[in-house]
Amino acid sequence: MKIAIDLGGTNMRVGLIDGATVIDTVIEPCPAKETEEVVLSQLKRQIAQLMRAEVKGIGVGVPSVVDCQRGIVYNVANIPAWKEVHLKEILEKEFGVPVAVNNDANCFALGAWRYGEGQGTNDMVGLTMGTGIGSGIIIGGRLYNGVNTGAGEIGSLPFKDADYEFYCSSRFFSQLHGDTGANFGKRAQAGDKEAIAVWDEFGRNVGELMKAILFTYAPEAIIIGGGIASAFPLFEAPMRKVLESFPYPENVAATRIVPSKLPNAAMLGAAALIDNG
Repeated sequence: MKIAIDLGGTNMRVGLIDGATVIDTVIEPCPAKETEEVVLSQLKRQIAQLMRAEVKGIGVGVPSVVDCQRGIVYNVANIPAWKEVHLKEILEKEFGVPVAVNNDANCFALGAWRYGEGQGTNDMVGLTMGTGIGSGIIIGGRLYNGVNTGAGEIGSLPFKDADYEFYCSSRFFSQLHGDTGANFGKRAQAGDKEAIAVWDEFGRNVGELMKAILFTYAPEAIIIGGGIASAFPLFEAPMRKVLESFPYPENVAATRIVPSKLPNAAMLGAAALIDNG
């Protein structure tokens, strides 16, 4: 058994994991505006509720850059006090089991690759689409981190007058079109032509993002997670239309692009860090 942590600025999710099964979870709001110690104290308390003798390690996914070797997290998104937290050292001292720490998008990719739609591939990209864009890269059956988990920040690549994150995340809807993606989704499903047109535009943007991924990694699969993944039917057709202009159609045909249907993929990936390092 392992304990997995999916740390976010809104919620702190801690789970007891056995293989691909989430046995129990403790989910509480994150005191994101509080001090480093307040956040740490709550995290320790949540872990302690699930800790048992059978637990052989703790895996942590955080929305930040991470020194994986030393388990140090830097400038955690939405938790301002966490500028430099030696999380591996702190948790190993507290609980006496090995701790592995990585970026949350990497954890999603690892979970989707090991237990979800990415199973059976050697080279895969896990793409999280929600408030922002995150990505994790599997190369040769191994999670590729780069320096301080900086590899695969595809959302930050320049696109139009901003970057892919701006045009392929919820910001596209809220900042360019003045409403949430969820509301545009409801309207599109009800046949609203304006909303359908917005999703078509979004899909074309995502198609360009997919081209960037294909040029860079040529993966066997691109697995989409995050809050926008459930809206895949609304933007899949325009996305694939854009991909028709990709200069290597054989690569497009060889790459599965599908939404993740695996519950708790990021948490399962965090637990898998204990085995993958």
